[in-house]
Amino acid sequence: MDLRKITDDYAVSPQLQPADMATLAEQGITTVICNRPDAENPPPLQAAAMQAAAEAAGLEFVFNPVTGGMLTESNVDEQADAIAGSEGPVVAYCASGNRSTIVWALGVAGEVPVDDILGRATANGYDLAWLRPQLEALAAQRGA
Repeated sequence: MDLRKITDDYAVSPQLQPADMATLAEQGITTVICNRPDAENPPPLQAAAMQAAAEAAGLEFVFNPVTGGMLTESNVDEQADAIAGSEGPVVAYCASGNRSTIVWALGVAGEVPVDDILGRATANGYDLAWLRPQLEALAAQRGA
């Protein structure tokens, strides 16, 4: 398991395994968000199997699939709502953690300074510099 801490309460990861859920619970994680569409995974790693493992470990599970190049406003809103509604730390995963970082970044634009968003992403191995114009536009739109 390769957790990358974006904030104190939000980490991202490449693909998790069902067996990771108990470890996440032991580490104090309360919510797991799957940003990986089922079409990218074999049945043992698809959302239903991952949700069963998460719930067996006492974790909340949110399926918010983000298809590369087709990220929607609904994805951003669902991710932000899941993070805000969590009773504790959240881990989101996809193939590499990149999509989980992007959807977080778009959700916090306007609340977190753009330079901080990009710095947190870069510090965890995700270069989102190309996203700066969109983050700045969202921040302006949201009144930041």
